[in-house]
Amino acid sequence: MAERVGIVAVAQTKYHPNRADAYEGELVYEAIRQVLQETGLGYGQGGIDSSLTCSEDFWDGRTISSMNVIDFDGEHLADGNKVSEDSINAVYCGMARILSGHHEIILLATHCKESQVDKSLIQNCAFDPVYMRGLGLDFLTAAALQANRYMYKYGITPEQCAKVAVKNRANAKNNPFAQDPMDITVEDVLGSRMLVSPIRLLDTKPTSDGACAMILAREEKAKKLTAKPVWILGASNCYETHYLGDRDLAECDALVSAARKAYRMAGIAQPLKEIDVAEISEEYSYQELLWMEGLGFCGRGQAGKLIDAGVTHMGGQLPVNPSGGVLSGNPTVVAGMARVAEAVLQLRGEAGARQISGAKVALAHGVTGICGQLQCVMVLGKT
Repeated sequence: MAERVGIVAVAQTKYHPNRADAYEGELVYEAIRQVLQETGLGYGQGGIDSSLTCSEDFWDGRTISSMNVIDFDGEHLADGNKVSEDSINAVYCGMARILSGHHEIILLATHCKESQVDKSLIQNCAFDPVYMRGLGLDFLTAAALQANRYMYKYGITPEQCAKVAVKNRANAKNNPFAQDPMDITVEDVLGSRMLVSPIRLLDTKPTSDGACAMILAREEKAKKLTAKPVWILGASNCYETHYLGDRDLAECDALVSAARKAYRMAGIAQPLKEIDVAEISEEYSYQELLWMEGLGFCGRGQAGKLIDAGVTHMGGQLPVNPSGGVLSGNPTVVAGMARVAEAVLQLRGEAGARQISGAKVALAHGVTGICGQLQCVMVLGKT
């Protein structure tokens, strides 16, 4: 990039199973207020010149869901836009808007309250209305299809998937924002209630409410706003085919494509060796393994060996999800921006007890849709 885009401030709410006490705007302002206070920025000339929110009409129960928050993010009578995907795509869009030369400082904010809806009904609406929606599918049943295909094709075991859940929930004990930190064992995961075979209760993320916010700025402004800017070194996204039957669910070609483009922008040739920490979106435990393969951390079908060898644990060669990840409680929509926020904290040395020593390059990943239909990869650096 000719001129870099920097992330100058990030904030998250504590993720919670039910925030019925807060209206969507109030919830998102809990995060927005923190980044405004950290930077001292206001809205208008010399300050934030655009706001970009990420929310989803179905989850908010209204059309144009951004209307719930425009009074809280400075969007009223000002420049504002909305992204309706996983929120890492809002970070991607914010980067592009700054690189266009039309904006210098952008506020990003995302929210979701999963507790106020029936998750299965909302997810069912993502399927084709004529051929698939009537089957009653949701993301869980589709994920079970993907997990079965992946495990069958590559010999991934339930124990290896369970190790992801054990690792991430243990990591979450060091994260004050995490919803469900737990001391559990592989046996606990394998003994938990079966939801849709082979996915069990402890293989899945909990229902979660929360919000995240951050401020992006062009390089010159970023250096003035903070002594510790984090730079977006590379980013890309890629969309898979809509119909599940049109692809091999054991593969993640869209993620492979997005990762390659992001790595090329960032000058990454060997991701396992050159990336110090990774925050990967994993709504189900098997997904962390599958997505690691798509990200090029290992060959196809080899991620189980990485988790067995402790490569992705705290203290391993490439710690994955030291925050506890989505499995430990992040809302749909918010999860991707939360991954970016956690990567920023790592690179700024502000991750507390979950800090990876000496982290200089981090990866953040977000996913939208059924079995990873839309994949987005972002590489971040501190220099």
